[in-house]
Amino acid sequence: MKVAVASDHRGFQVKRRVIKHLQDRNHEVKDLGTDSEESVDYPDFAEKLCREIAAGGAERGVLICGTGIGMCISANKYPGIRAAPAHDDVTAELSRSHNDANVLCLSADLLGGPLIDHILDIWMKTQFDGGRHQRRLEKIREAEDRIHNGG
Repeated sequence: MKVAVASDHRGFQVKRRVIKHLQDRNHEVKDLGTDSEESVDYPDFAEKLCREIAAGGAERGVLICGTGIGMCISANKYPGIRAAPAHDDVTAELSRSHNDANVLCLSADLLGGPLIDHILDIWMKTQFDGGRHQRRLEKIREAEDRIHNGG
């Protein structure tokens, strides 16, 4: 699967781990920055990743900042993006099976490396359940259309 990955400065080291972990599992990874621990603004990197997904350059994305919250808020401003933070097995699995999340938001400060690897594995392998959840996603898409088309 094609996966875009981006972080701010606080997530830079975790981003490197995430990229290696995904590549070790034969995913094609596109690194969208940042490229150092020098201070940057997380919304800039969330935008790059969301635009990459919208353009079809990646099927899913992973965003990393200190808590994962800022990246999640930023990413969810873009039509078609369903970003979700995950911090354990349940949030990783349900964000995919119930919400068809296409962007995973991780905390660089609050999660350890082995847990991040575990969350990634669950999130990448979990499929969307559809059914009643599809109906709810359609309502979200309709709301996006109304909001972004001035309705």
